[in-house]
Amino acid sequence: MFGIVIPGDYLTGSLSGDVMLFIIPINLIFVFTMMFWERSNPKSTMLWLLVMLLFPPLGFVLYLFFGQTFYSKYAFRSKAHEDRRIQRTLEGQRVRLRMDSSILEMEHPGSSEFIGAMTRMGHGYTNDNEVKVYTDGRDYYRDLFDDIRNAKETINFEFYIIRDDEMGSALVNLFTEKLKQGVQVRVMCDAYGFGKGPKKSMKEFVRAGGQFTLFHSRATCMLTPRKNNRNHRKIMVVDGRIGWTGGHNIGNEYIGKGPLGNWRDTSVRIEGGAVLGMQIRFLTDWRYATRVDITTEDIFYKNVPGNGNKIVQMISGGPDVLENSPVHGQYMMLFTRCRRTLYIHTPYLVPDEAALSMLRIAALSGVDVRIIIPDKPDHPLVYWANLFYANLLMQSGVRVYHYKNGFMHSKAIVADSYYCSVGSANLDERSMNLNFETNAMIYSHEMGELLSEEFLKDLEQSVEFTIEKYKGKRRIDSVKIAFCRLAAGQL
Repeated sequence: MFGIVIPGDYLTGSLSGDVMLFIIPINLIFVFTMMFWERSNPKSTMLWLLVMLLFPPLGFVLYLFFGQTFYSKYAFRSKAHEDRRIQRTLEGQRVRLRMDSSILEMEHPGSSEFIGAMTRMGHGYTNDNEVKVYTDGRDYYRDLFDDIRNAKETINFEFYIIRDDEMGSALVNLFTEKLKQGVQVRVMCDAYGFGKGPKKSMKEFVRAGGQFTLFHSRATCMLTPRKNNRNHRKIMVVDGRIGWTGGHNIGNEYIGKGPLGNWRDTSVRIEGGAVLGMQIRFLTDWRYATRVDITTEDIFYKNVPGNGNKIVQMISGGPDVLENSPVHGQYMMLFTRCRRTLYIHTPYLVPDEAALSMLRIAALSGVDVRIIIPDKPDHPLVYWANLFYANLLMQSGVRVYHYKNGFMHSKAIVADSYYCSVGSANLDERSMNLNFETNAMIYSHEMGELLSEEFLKDLEQSVEFTIEKYKGKRRIDSVKIAFCRLAAGQL
């Protein structure tokens, strides 16, 4: 049916024709099962169909463990239900939006529609926030550690990675010190990201009374497809008053002490109403990971009016909410709302078809679309895939740059110097569909100008990639690109 002839000794050199006559129909059943049940993007489906047809029946086993996504709506159904229940806490913020819509339109035409769309996806609107941006790891860690030292009641910490190095150990040891001062400290990491974490320091933290959990257990990651659903969020909430999010994890490389050299990232520190959204996100994730519900404890909810004037929405997405995919929706709104400029930092430029089309349309309509990507690979598959999509975008007028001053890890987008996104989500299909992600969506001329200036500074440390450079690549590089653009979003 598929025009593929498989010899009897295809797998081991000794299988008989009778055995293969049994394996081939079984594999075709697997293929049809996948085609019927799978609802992921067509590119991913075609990749796994090819693997299954070339390597029966091993390909189907690999698909079950690494590729399939149809189980998500069942695996995360309870999480989605509980999250929606608790998100109703933000209903008062949605009422405020309806009252403030005329003011928003005066500040920036069209902003109330953007905010309203995100609000209807379940993400609260707050207009009383003070926001500080961090682009240097040393400044970031200095203030993050200071906030931990000054904590009085609670610290809720949810990060993808804590390294077993000087920075990681210092953080966990500081958490242990805060326990002795009577502060409640909860730490949650992704099992994949904590694989090489500071286990000795963490054991001492737990013995001192700290609470630590992995978002998914190691057994879950070993034996189920959930290994692909990584908790990529970076959230810290101190005393329910101060919130942190962005691209930085915890490790020496984030201050330039790693094999990739200088590390360029972006994170934000927030005080104001948006911190409640970050707190709720942590509490719902903690409930899912530990099966312990602490979402009703008053100590976590501080009704403290903010002193700032920045509008912020916390946008979170993951495989539990694929029906409306908030992060994907946020990025689509950014790409379609821009009228003058669209500046993007991303280490992983592997957009799906919708994002690719919107970026190309923006550039063709006259928007100055510029994207900075790394010049060094931390993930070889994605590095080569980046070049393929950069070429497609450049053909429509998008300008793409390679960052030369170390590694570009920032996930920051600013449109028209007003709409700003800073968070954990890359511009790739993994962040859109597989990972659990959180971004701070900031609506502010002040923040927009600041982030635009930082982007333009980074251009001075970058070299423009061109169609001519892409065409001049080596033949072996063309082979790498052809393979990596298929596999980049799956591994």
